[in-house]
Amino acid sequence: MQAFLLFLMIYFSSGVALAEVSLNFGVYASDKPTTMVKKFKPILNDLEQIMSRELDEPVSIRMQVSSSYENGTQAIASGKVDFARLGPASYVIAVKLDPAIRLLAMESKNGSKRFNGVICASGSNQIQSVSELKGKRFAFGDEKSTIGRYLSQQYLLQHGITAAGLANYEYLGRHDRVGYAVAAGEFDAGALKESTYKKLLQKGVVLRPIATFQNVTKPWVAKSGMSERVFSALRLALLEYKDPVGLKALGKDGFVVGSHEDYIPIVAAVRNNPEFFK
Repeated sequence: MQAFLLFLMIYFSSGVALAEVSLNFGVYASDKPTTMVKKFKPILNDLEQIMSRELDEPVSIRMQVSSSYENGTQAIASGKVDFARLGPASYVIAVKLDPAIRLLAMESKNGSKRFNGVICASGSNQIQSVSELKGKRFAFGDEKSTIGRYLSQQYLLQHGITAAGLANYEYLGRHDRVGYAVAAGEFDAGALKESTYKKLLQKGVVLRPIATFQNVTKPWVAKSGMSERVFSALRLALLEYKDPVGLKALGKDGFVVGSHEDYIPIVAAVRNNPEFFK
């Protein structure tokens, strides 16, 4: 840090203007927008400092919260943002739109690239298994959500439940909305990520899990055309990031090297999704 400050003093005192690397970071509102800002601001502030040291020039990162999964995916695919944190299914869709998008790193959850999605019922509901959901009401998340749509619909299909076999279903957008709606009895069951499920339990929301299934942790990706110099500095900053405050806000324990092959199960879930609606 002292060396970097000295570097700044020398440049400013000599009258030489420093170039600034300005990056736009994209994320979509899988939770409340205020929650998203609290979650990402600590790590983005730290990434600015780490990259500034790596590149020997100031780096500024602005955050853009898209209103939907689709808008967030389009933002990185079209280059409106420089790098983004996507859900696994959104990553698969984004790569279809622009195959030159590059994977920076994957989030690590308890040292793993995997975490769980949950299908839950209300505490007062007598449903004990997914096979009992035929003819019931089901709440999904966003129409582009990995857990809220693709993996949960794949799980239902594997257990003999199709869209036509449900009494009705709706897409409620955020994971927390699914949990509240199921607890209120508006739906017999719903799918949400395990971390949101646990947070709702801590708030006293009465829910009960009837199934779990695995998901892949989220990728951080760079737009096509990002300079190799900036890409390398950003990738290094993520892989070496250890600050407990930022990681706690994110709900992860770090970042790990990943590849497109890690997301092959998600590619299959997205590709086979039309089978759920037959």
